[in-house]
Amino acid sequence: MRTVVESDKKGINLGLNELIVYKDLFLILAYRDFKVRYAQTYLGFFWAFIQPAMTLLIFTLVFGKAAKVDTGEIPYPVFAVVGMSAWAYFSYVMSQSGTSIIGAQNMIKKIYFPRLVIPMSKVLVGLIDFVIVLVFLVVMMMIYEVPFSGKIVFLPAFLVMNVISALGVGLWLSALTVRYRDFQHIIPFAVQFGLYATPIAYPSSLVIKSLPEWLVTLYYLNPMAGVVEGYRWSILGIGELNIYSFISFFMVFLFFVSSLIYFRKVEQVMADIV
Repeated sequence: MRTVVESDKKGINLGLNELIVYKDLFLILAYRDFKVRYAQTYLGFFWAFIQPAMTLLIFTLVFGKAAKVDTGEIPYPVFAVVGMSAWAYFSYVMSQSGTSIIGAQNMIKKIYFPRLVIPMSKVLVGLIDFVIVLVFLVVMMMIYEVPFSGKIVFLPAFLVMNVISALGVGLWLSALTVRYRDFQHIIPFAVQFGLYATPIAYPSSLVIKSLPEWLVTLYYLNPMAGVVEGYRWSILGIGELNIYSFISFFMVFLFFVSSLIYFRKVEQVMADIV
């Protein structure tokens, strides 16, 4: 097989068909990241349980006990874990994808391959931890005897939005980090800020009731705001999908499409400036 790279080609070519050709490289990179993450650790997979468990403990003490956030008939730990499951995946893919190009700069300088393979491989690795957190959620629902909602048939749609939202933001950050190294320092801050700017530890109804309309609209420009509420709506049957939710859903696809276009544009000069 011969690969022709046209440096003088005009316009933006997403070249998504190349991802199929390089699917083996995609799987190898994902497997490498998985092995590196848990290599020489005594607890291994248990870290995927420990991290959300400790976060849940803090949320329960601060928001559930001290602030007494009203979650209706749903026990607060179950309410929080549903939001955490969506956010844990998003934050992992965003942070790992955001620095992935810089971390693979030696390989990028030596050989040609679609650079999209690098950040996209983080999507697959993050799914492994995501499944583990979902198991944790099921256990919590069994302990508190909370049944699944009949709307759970819609959950796959929100799972897809979770994935493309994380990848969209991750692609933006990975491309921006190549040009502006300051974004390496912004990513950890963005993860911490987003944790509280997303309705994970509290219901979005508090935001809608407490803030003026223009601030609520600004709040829902966060793509994960609607996704988290969609998780709760489909899994627990609480909350509702309103006009603000669809603003968030629109942002999911806007981030994803725009990130693909910008990433492919930067990819043309990536090996020169990385």
